Amino acid sequence: MATQETGGITGTKDKDYNILWFTEQCLDNVLRLEQYVQDAEREGDQELADFFRRAQHESRKGAEQGKEMLRRRILA
Repeated sequence: MATQETGGITGTKDKDYNILWFTEQCLDNVLRLEQYVQDAEREGDQELADFFRRAQHESRKGAEQGKEMLRRRILA
């Protein structure tokens, strides 16, 4: 039977880890999507580049929301 880590080993509660993970993934997506934008532009596909820019914007927004939530919880 596998044991679920709930903060006993890492010292970080699941809910806090989840916020950290979410924020990191959003930031990683922003970086990855930048490459996708460049690839699309290099191929002259502006529609696809714009699609990836919109997705990048949403990931950036998610990262900002995650950072704000972390800030509020750390200062609480």
